[in-house]
Amino acid sequence: MVYFTLTRTIEILTIGFICLFAFKQALATEPILPIPEPSGLHNEKVALGKLLFYEKKLSADGQVSCATCHVLELGGMDGLQFSTGVFGRKTELNTPTVFNSALNFRQFWDGRAASLEEQIDGPIGGPKEMGNSWQQVTTFLQQNKVYQKAFQEIYKKGVTEANIRDAMAEFERSLTLTGSRFDQYLAGKEDAITAGEKKGYALFKSYGCVACHQGAAVGGNMFQKLGVMQNYFLHEKGDIHSHDEGRFEVTGKPEDKYVFKVPSLRMVSLTAPYLHDGSVPTLAGMIRLMGKYQLGQIIPDDDIMFIEQFLHSLPGLYEGEAW
Repeated sequence: MVYFTLTRTIEILTIGFICLFAFKQALATEPILPIPEPSGLHNEKVALGKLLFYEKKLSADGQVSCATCHVLELGGMDGLQFSTGVFGRKTELNTPTVFNSALNFRQFWDGRAASLEEQIDGPIGGPKEMGNSWQQVTTFLQQNKVYQKAFQEIYKKGVTEANIRDAMAEFERSLTLTGSRFDQYLAGKEDAITAGEKKGYALFKSYGCVACHQGAAVGGNMFQKLGVMQNYFLHEKGDIHSHDEGRFEVTGKPEDKYVFKVPSLRMVSLTAPYLHDGSVPTLAGMIRLMGKYQLGQIIPDDDIMFIEQFLHSLPGLYEGEAW
């Protein structure tokens, strides 16, 4: 028992020093950067990728498309704790937003995919998502005259698995949202955000949230343990499943248990519920929980209110319109 306590204390102190270093580094310059306009997009590929994104016949039962769970009009996800995939099956993890996914350094909560192209395997073959195989997907598209023509106009080899991945990934890259009010503020437009949002940003920095949530995506660029300062899964979660183990499912390393990709906060004001298991229904509740388990602080309600206001300034424009 003494050994366990000492080991846990050392672990907390080590993680704390790492977070403090990252926090100081983030404050050395502006921790959050404006999202740059996506460049070099192939418009025809984007258009084809969009067709595929909405194509339900890519699923085993012909009822589920990427857009079923990633509802663009709702912020890039469906607002549910768990999404409904093929044959009415429920997923085991909360659906993240597809917006700004090109900014993530890895894809999925456990970071198992290194690219958008690789990520497509997950939903296509997932038995609780689209439940299909690449052979079935390519056969359907090869036999469809509309898709056959569209692919041949862009790709020399027409419909292939690699070309399907390429088109879908190109569309997802086009879903990088720029022009947020906060980015306008960073560019020098002082009145782009309110006084309350400015105060919330100051608190976001002073509490140390920027140690993990920084850069253009305000996150999405590192892994972190859920429960840095306290054991979240012991004190809060209770019923633990294999999908709660995060990176451990990928690497099998004990140190990766309960480690997840830090999510981007760019769309967080629109994408409740929160955490990998969708167990936190409100943004205020999520801020409170992060303060306790990641920062070791009890954040007062007034400060939570201001931080929440700041987070509402982060979403970029979608099809030229503000959220």
